[in-house]
Amino acid sequence: MGKLLASIRGPEDLKRLDVGELPGLAGEIRDLLVDSCAKTGGHLGPNLGVVELTIALHRVFDSPDDPIIWDTGHQSYVHKMLTGRAEGFKALKQEGGLSGYPSQGESGHDFVENSHASTALSYGEGMSKAFKLRGERDRTVVAVIGDGALTGGMAWEALNNVAEHDDLRLVIVVNDNGRSYSPTIGGLGRHLASLRVTRRYEEMLDFFKGKLESVPLVYDALHGFKKGVKDIVAPQVMFEDLGLKYVGPIDGHDEQAMEAALRKARDFGGPVIVHCVTQKGRGYAPAENHEEDQFHSPGAFDRATGLEKPKGRIWTNVFAEELVRLGGERDDLVAITAAMLHPTGLNEFAEAFPTRTFDVGIAEQHALTSAAGLALGGLHPVVAVYATFLNRAFDQLLMDVALHKLPVTVVLDRAGVTGDDGASHNGMWDLSILQVVPGLRVAVPRDGERLEELLREAVAVSDAPTVLRFPKGPVAASVEAVGKLGEMDVLRAGDPDVLLVAVGPMAQVALDAAVLLDAQGISATVVDPRWVKPLDEALVLAAAAHKLVAVVEDNGRVGGVGDAVSRLLRDNDVDVPVRTFGIPQRFLDHAKRAAILGQIGLTGQDLSREITEAVAKRSTPIDAPH
Repeated sequence: MGKLLASIRGPEDLKRLDVGELPGLAGEIRDLLVDSCAKTGGHLGPNLGVVELTIALHRVFDSPDDPIIWDTGHQSYVHKMLTGRAEGFKALKQEGGLSGYPSQGESGHDFVENSHASTALSYGEGMSKAFKLRGERDRTVVAVIGDGALTGGMAWEALNNVAEHDDLRLVIVVNDNGRSYSPTIGGLGRHLASLRVTRRYEEMLDFFKGKLESVPLVYDALHGFKKGVKDIVAPQVMFEDLGLKYVGPIDGHDEQAMEAALRKARDFGGPVIVHCVTQKGRGYAPAENHEEDQFHSPGAFDRATGLEKPKGRIWTNVFAEELVRLGGERDDLVAITAAMLHPTGLNEFAEAFPTRTFDVGIAEQHALTSAAGLALGGLHPVVAVYATFLNRAFDQLLMDVALHKLPVTVVLDRAGVTGDDGASHNGMWDLSILQVVPGLRVAVPRDGERLEELLREAVAVSDAPTVLRFPKGPVAASVEAVGKLGEMDVLRAGDPDVLLVAVGPMAQVALDAAVLLDAQGISATVVDPRWVKPLDEALVLAAAAHKLVAVVEDNGRVGGVGDAVSRLLRDNDVDVPVRTFGIPQRFLDHAKRAAILGQIGLTGQDLSREITEAVAKRSTPIDAPH
């Protein structure tokens, strides 16, 4: 770590630095970002792009009295460094180490642990109203949001309400780098892009910089020129049309220009949008030149070359390849993503069928209802999102898709325990919330071969929506069935002691437990339902033939497959005890997936011990001799 950065234990130390020292500090910050992410992985590109912006924010505002809220939160690394956590980057995203997102447990400078996009403006609007009502008029709330997150409808709902309160002390910083993961999609992206490439853009940046340096009342001066900026640089600037004060565009890598604009925005006393233009990946050539996502979130990589360590074949690869095969067989198949073309593997489908692929931006709600429209028009949409982000579009799946019995297939990547990105990214809710959707069918593959089979079965359904979910990481080794029970796969036949219902990738864990149970004299039958909603009726007779049913799932225990199995047996008057093994209903700390599974008892050894104890409790005790 550099000498300047090592001297900063909080924003007050940053404020004491001379202006001439700031470029050196920015360089030290970038070095630490690259070194840390090279070892542990992390959101490198977004943070390289906000170094000068973050320095300016902490020199102008008084965090934590002035809360700084980072939309999505993955660009908060520099903020962490400047609030006394630079040493923690040695264990970035590691178990027990520094989180990759804002964390209230780490620092009082972190107010919102948000990693879902488009929320910061709503948080900011609410907090600034609270300060106003409490009479704390000396506190300013800062919300930093990227142009990618502005594609989310929630951000515009917030802006609409912010515009109704002209005395809120709220500064909205639009960090415009033209990207979310990949280039920003939609009309907003084109609008801001036109601003960046306008012939007069560089002239206007120089013009603003000159005014910032020479005019004492900088905000008033800049705002006085708004009509000229609006007419000359970008006609119909959207923010001013909403009635919000607007300053920009400003070079987000000119720290002094950013400071001057932020000071005047702070002192204005009402909501102000400060529009800065930055470069994702700034200062590290491999990131700057990485066309796909400017090193948005690489795994560990070689610092000198930027080459990532091989990940091997992952679940996403299997899905991507099979979807392309299906696309070649069916011209009614279309794909939708919400600003995650490459992370969900849909880039391969897009390359093969560009006119049948739609990236709607960070707008999961729109993605599902747009899919409903496509289905009403005679197509079969496949919507690919991370499992945690399906939460945002539940109403659309329920009322816009399922109500109309539309053939839409939703593919949930990174389902279950994901690990490194912490509580907000674990896909532990979907198997619970999806249980209440009438007519919906849910498939969970245990390995790559089953993923291919179940995806084909899902898109073949023409009268109802389907969901397919799979975890993050290397694809599981194939587990072949030894028989069938209805439509379920029997993975291990045993005597009627315990029926182990293994949901998808929990199959190997269940098989490991069965082997250990054998050593305890307990025989277990292991089945994979393949489709967990609706459950196969054959499960009723199978359960009735066993002394105990144990359900193992990579989902929250409440309302998931285990509860569905219990309900099925109750409805059929089968009085066999059911034990559910899944994710505890709490927010999990970040760690590797394997480590978390061990912590929460989802290993073969843990299962065998718990099941052995459960069987022992239910055994008839031997009468003591008289």
